Amino acid sequence: MKFYDCTTAPSPRRVRIFLAEKGVSIETVQVDLRNGEQFSPAFRTINPDCTVPALQLDDGTVIADAVAICGYIEELHPEPALIGTTPQERAIVIALNRQIERDGFLAAMDAFRNVAKGLKGRALPGPYDYEQIPELAERGRARLGNFFHDMDARLATRDFVAGNRFTIADISTLVLIDLAGRAKLGVPDECTNMRRWYARVSARSSANA
Repeated sequence: MKFYDCTTAPSPRRVRIFLAEKGVSIETVQVDLRNGEQFSPAFRTINPDCTVPALQLDDGTVIADAVAICGYIEELHPEPALIGTTPQERAIVIALNRQIERDGFLAAMDAFRNVAKGLKGRALPGPYDYEQIPELAERGRARLGNFFHDMDARLATRDFVAGNRFTIADISTLVLIDLAGRAKLGVPDECTNMRRWYARVSARSSANA
């Protein structure tokens, strides 16, 4: 297998943390997003969507989605379970992760990508160019604020996002917080539960992956 990565991008970082928690190593190829390598003919043959992460299997099949890659790795290496050990647990974790992506990741992306000077004309990742919309950045900031407060309330009664152990939902939230920080949207001071949780999970060795 080959893992197509970019050390500065948030989505492949989720996979790197997942792999580190599993203790799994995969041959890695860095894709230079800053200089547009994702649009090169060579990379387009691997992933026509021009995004990372992408996992190329031994038979040439390519999985081009962070959560799908993590799900594939979980099937190959079930322990430690980072998605779930029962149908119920897996359903809960997957639902939470989708909510984190919808209400957190997409909000942070809107807040960041619609104002960053280096992304002018590239408000969305992928093969097509889209102009920035400042109003979407403003809405993204508002959505992210609501997400932080909702997650803070959730973490008031549990050690981890999905319950009593670390899962992919924690990985997604950790990466989201660091992404939001790049848009100068840190966790509010009053969100003490979330700040406590962040201090704990960011201290895990996998967080440096």
